[in-house]
Amino acid sequence: MRAKRYVPLTAAALTALTWAVPTPWAWAQPPPVPAASSPGAPAIGRAWPVGAHPVVLRGWEPPATVYGPGHRGVDLAAPAGTAVRAVAAGRVSFAGRVAGRGVVSVELTGTALRTTYEPVRASVRKGDEVAAGEVVGVVEPTGGHCAVACVHWGLLSGRTYLDPLSLLPPWLLHGGPSRLLPVLGVPLPASAAYAP
Repeated sequence: MRAKRYVPLTAAALTALTWAVPTPWAWAQPPPVPAASSPGAPAIGRAWPVGAHPVVLRGWEPPATVYGPGHRGVDLAAPAGTAVRAVAAGRVSFAGRVAGRGVVSVELTGTALRTTYEPVRASVRKGDEVAAGEVVGVVEPTGGHCAVACVHWGLLSGRTYLDPLSLLPPWLLHGGPSRLLPVLGVPLPASAAYAP
């Protein structure tokens, strides 16, 4: 009998505490919009960060929620010592170490976008202006992020992550050999004319 008397008291006490002590979520600002619903970036890139058309080891996987799991960039296969290039023109906003890895960050000219590259031993310093395709460092040997050597390439607009591949125009993204097409209406020179 005695136990029954404490049950209603406990329920009443919990209800009172719930109303009296609001949780941090009661007054927190709503989280920013998840990266998954963010638009892509303008295709202003003029070079891949490494190589001519590197193997994408892991693509961009936007998280379902702001703080949820995902992959906020693209991993490109690149052995240690490979030159890392700026995808587009900009100004170096950071070149240093974060959590033991070399990181280079470039604010892209005329945009609110910032690219990041890691693990990179920087050859540039904060404040340096870089052109599209200019070397910003070399891939450092490191373990943990990729099963093989790679460079992690990220893209941010403010604090929102975007797909870095959206920076690349189709001709650069899809690669392939160039094909020359005839120019209609322009006669061939006599030396190039077909002779049976």
